[in-house]
Amino acid sequence: MLALAGCVGAPDGADGDAPSAALADLVISGGTIYDGTGREAFVGDVAITDGRIVSVGPEATGRRTVDATGLAVAPGFINTHSWATESLIEDPRGMSDLKQGVTTEVFGEGWSMGPLTADMRASERRAQADIKFDIPWTTLGDYLTHMEERGTGLNVASFVGASTVRMHVLGEDDVNPDAAQLQEMQALVRQAMNEGALGVGSALIYAPGNYADTAELTALASAAAACDGRYISHIRSEGSGILPALDELIAISRGSGAPGIVYHLKQSGRSNWDKQAAVLERIEEARASGLDISATMYNYPASSTGLEAAMPLWVQEGGDEAWIARLQEPGVRERVAEEMRDPAGFAEGDNRLIEAGGGKGVLLVNFRNPDLRHLQGKTLEEVAAMRRQPVEETAIDLVVEDKSRVGVVYFLMSEENVTRQVSLPWMSFGSDAGAPATEPPFTNTGTHPRAYGNIARLLGKYVREEQALPLTQAVHQLTGFAARQMGFSDRGTLTPGLAADVTIFDPQTIGDRATFATPHQYSVGVRDVFVNGTAVLRGGEPTGETPGQFVKGAGAGRCPA
Repeated sequence: MLALAGCVGAPDGADGDAPSAALADLVISGGTIYDGTGREAFVGDVAITDGRIVSVGPEATGRRTVDATGLAVAPGFINTHSWATESLIEDPRGMSDLKQGVTTEVFGEGWSMGPLTADMRASERRAQADIKFDIPWTTLGDYLTHMEERGTGLNVASFVGASTVRMHVLGEDDVNPDAAQLQEMQALVRQAMNEGALGVGSALIYAPGNYADTAELTALASAAAACDGRYISHIRSEGSGILPALDELIAISRGSGAPGIVYHLKQSGRSNWDKQAAVLERIEEARASGLDISATMYNYPASSTGLEAAMPLWVQEGGDEAWIARLQEPGVRERVAEEMRDPAGFAEGDNRLIEAGGGKGVLLVNFRNPDLRHLQGKTLEEVAAMRRQPVEETAIDLVVEDKSRVGVVYFLMSEENVTRQVSLPWMSFGSDAGAPATEPPFTNTGTHPRAYGNIARLLGKYVREEQALPLTQAVHQLTGFAARQMGFSDRGTLTPGLAADVTIFDPQTIGDRATFATPHQYSVGVRDVFVNGTAVLRGGEPTGETPGQFVKGAGAGRCPA
């Protein structure tokens, strides 16, 4: 049996120096403990008092006992790449991730919920669709504190977005900062770090993030590194230019002193699948040289973003409203369509439409305009045929008609490459999605199945079914390693003194159910989840409790701007 294979008695020192005889608030008894360190699993008890773990291993007594016999007991899973920034405002339970055992959401790929100018706040409000909310905060720390104070079922943490910092100082034009402006941007990073940001996150295939050069990014990463922060990036290319893009991240890490993390490592486009070996070799060489380089991934052969990833960046300068206005100019429209057809890609980077093999590899999943939602679930090629026009012109029209980027799924990656990556010891797992529920407003639009199944898919498909990696290692990558990668010091393993984020699941049944055709389906196999010692999932059902905390980076309170 895979579930409990290799289990042994509690290892020496499993409970540290904590006494096991004291009456705990809660004892999780008799489970098979995967403590997140990567060591062999063992049967024992986990005792919790005041939201902290007090003992692990020996038999313990508590005011309340939860029997976990025959189940796996692990640290709460960490979603290292989350977009639950808005879904948790609408529904603080975080249902799709809660049902997978996630206890901490990490935000900040390029854009973050602060710092915001008045204009940025107004633009954010105009862009809201089904989920509408006030924006009483200005800084990133204010947002995360707001989430904790209003109540969230899951912990929240964030990088400060390099694009957000750039927009705060420079707007959305393709310009370089002068010395004074760069210092202002660095001061914003230091302010966010002092509030508790984990580091700086960039997204370099999108405007305006792509307009930043390596020197600018190194300067921002240096400001974060001085406060023990990380640099994490959606690198400039994941296709034909992936090796130079990876070299840039490594150079930024070396130049700034910040650990470097690659968001959703992948090789996009069939012609680039064979680059995986060179990519992994480049990362291993950097690690061997002493740099702390690692990555995140989602466990699917398709990505999801908007139709902007199928259009050149020059047309997107100035923000979404300027982009949509330009697309309505006949001369611009013709030039954009022509560049979209060029198999060589764009001068500034990847063309997702070409990499997906054309419109048949682009699935439409999310429209802002209710009048276009009947097209959700169709491919771009199918809609183009319905409209009797080329796919490039259809994409342009849909953006204009929806007044949005239009959410799509691009089928880009090799399943074999995904399987090879899941067992890399320096890999964590991020959904790159929100945490929706199987009810409105979330079901008004489609989504990528990774929003409901990324972690459960790892433990079901890749651990149990394909045996691509052992369960002990997978739990370590989801917890102890992920915590270290993100810079968390107070959670991530079942260790006395750490926060009691705990997941109880059945290794024999855990798995994803969401598909590209029917994505709004919860994963199965997780029974109980505790966040800071409080049950948020009991018997597979949410309790409605909101004990989630703002998990701060190492620079909090000691990195003044």
